[in-house]
Amino acid sequence: MGVAIRAADEGDREMVVRLLDEAFQDDPVSGWVFPGDEYRRTTHHRLMAAFTGIVLAEGRIDVTEDGSACALWLSVPAGEHAAEEDAADDGPARLRAAVDPGNERIELIGRLTAEIHPAGRAHEYLWMIGVTPEHQGEGIGSALVQHVLDRCDREGLPAYLEASSARSRGMYERLGFELTGRPLDLPNGPQMWPMWREPRG
Repeated sequence: MGVAIRAADEGDREMVVRLLDEAFQDDPVSGWVFPGDEYRRTTHHRLMAAFTGIVLAEGRIDVTEDGSACALWLSVPAGEHAAEEDAADDGPARLRAAVDPGNERIELIGRLTAEIHPAGRAHEYLWMIGVTPEHQGEGIGSALVQHVLDRCDREGLPAYLEASSARSRGMYERLGFELTGRPLDLPNGPQMWPMWREPRG
């Protein structure tokens, strides 16, 4: 599928936040972090804005030219991982304070995903990918991820992510990701699936 992709910059910040907010309104994990439709509609965008800011500063955001999808990536060096570094300087607590101080699940999910994130090998970490609801199921998300996986294959780099729904897990499996370890069971909530992909020769 021919999808025009470019790297986002600061001028795309609002578009990326809007896109992620819209794409994840019905996501099981977003529903757990922000329970209740009204609460999610009024608060969820703040977390997406924080994620966008972090990745614009420290990683790479790919967007489709038509603004229908985006993917947030971090390059993780050997011997550490982004979430571990963040946990060391109490990133999850700072994120909660900045986004929604009364919501402990914002901090909790940061700590839980840090605990399961693999360390020891350099890899590309797909933090999030969002496709607007009207374009989901068209193959755009797969094309966006494959754009980076092609580079991973050229450079011999593995890739890692946590799938937040059964639907996205299926897409990642088709792209060569495999489950690594046990699923993460969020307390009284849905599962997340840690997935790893070795580079293809």
